[in-house]
Amino acid sequence: MNITLGLGPLVSLIAGVLILLVPRLLNYIVAIYLIVIGLIGIFGANKLVF
Repeated sequence: MNITLGLGPLVSLIAGVLILLVPRLLNYIVAIYLIVIGLIGIFGANKLVF
């Protein structure tokens, strides 16, 4: 049985747990998410290799 886990769902899960534990982190998590999505949109996701 193979289990593959993408980076997106894992980051979302960690962010959700952090928001539940420390609600003040919501602003920072959303800001970082928007910055990362913006950079990926500008520079293209095909150049990023995980």
